[in-house]
Amino acid sequence: MSPANDQANYLDGNAAAGALSELFAVDLTAATAQCNGCGKTAVFAEARVYVDAPGMVARCNGCEAVLLRVVSTPDNTYLDLRGLTYLRVPNP
Repeated sequence: MSPANDQANYLDGNAAAGALSELFAVDLTAATAQCNGCGKTAVFAEARVYVDAPGMVARCNGCEAVLLRVVSTPDNTYLDLRGLTYLRVPNP
């Protein structure tokens, strides 16, 4: 992906709030995540979210590695978090 073309195609991590709220009881956009690719630690809201593909893809805003994927079908929702070393959610 070239950065010039890429900027027009992504949303910030807040765009993932709706899909993630169907899976988690907490707001994950405020959670801290570490990229498994480059080690960058940031609030998930800073991720780059792409919704043009089948499902939703969130990428690291540092190295563009895939952090997570969410794909919904009529019967199931698939959540792939393998791009995260960890996801830290503050306790209420």
